[in-house]
Amino acid sequence: MNGVHDMGGMHGFGPVAPEGDEPLFHAPWEARVLALTLAVGAWGRSNIDAGRHARELQAPQDYLAWSYYQSWFERLIDQVVKQGLVSEAELASGKAAERLNPPLTADRVAAVLAAGGPSARPISAGPRFRIGERVRARNVNPTGHTRLPRYVRGRIGTIEGDHGGHVLPDRNAHFDGECPERLYGVRFAGEELWGETARDSVHLDLWESYLEPA
Repeated sequence: MNGVHDMGGMHGFGPVAPEGDEPLFHAPWEARVLALTLAVGAWGRSNIDAGRHARELQAPQDYLAWSYYQSWFERLIDQVVKQGLVSEAELASGKAAERLNPPLTADRVAAVLAAGGPSARPISAGPRFRIGERVRARNVNPTGHTRLPRYVRGRIGTIEGDHGGHVLPDRNAHFDGECPERLYGVRFAGEELWGETARDSVHLDLWESYLEPA
C-alpha cells in the first residue's frame, strides 16, 4: 500500500545517517520486544508479512515519530489482542487471567533464530522471464501489502537472477495462503530511476506478478 511506510523510503526526510558501532539494542526494553515477538510468533497465528502489514496500518504521524522497536511493540499489542492471546482487560491491568504455556521455550530460542524463516517453496510453473531480459515493474497502487517499492513502479530493469518459488507477501499478509510465485533478481540502472546524472544501480528481488515485458 502507498504511504510513509513504503519500504523504498520517501523524499523530504534528509539523508540516511547510519549510527557508528550501533548496538543491537539501545535499551533493555527493546530486547524484550524482540523476545515477545518471537514468543507470540511461535503460536503460529500470524506471519512476517502480516506483521509488516500491521505496521503499514499505523497512523503516519505515529509511525514517523516512533523508534523501530516502538513500532514493533505497538504492532505486537494489536496482534496479541486480535489473535486472542491477551484480552483488552488483561492489557489494561497488566495481569494475565491465566497462564499460557508458550510453544517456544527459552532453551529453543537460539536454534529457532539460527533456522530463520525460509520463504522458498516449490512451484510447477516455468519462468515467464529469462536471465538478461528487460522487464518493466508494473505501475500499480495496491491498497494491501506489497514488497514492490514505489520508486521502481513503471521503470525498466534487467533480470539478473532466478530464485525459484517463494511465498508471495501480497497474499500471505492477508492470510489468503502462501501462493508461491517465482522471485527474480532485477537490476535497475540509476539513470532509469534518478535521471541521467545517476551512475549507480539498484538490485531488487521482485515477484513475477510485479513484472511485465518491457
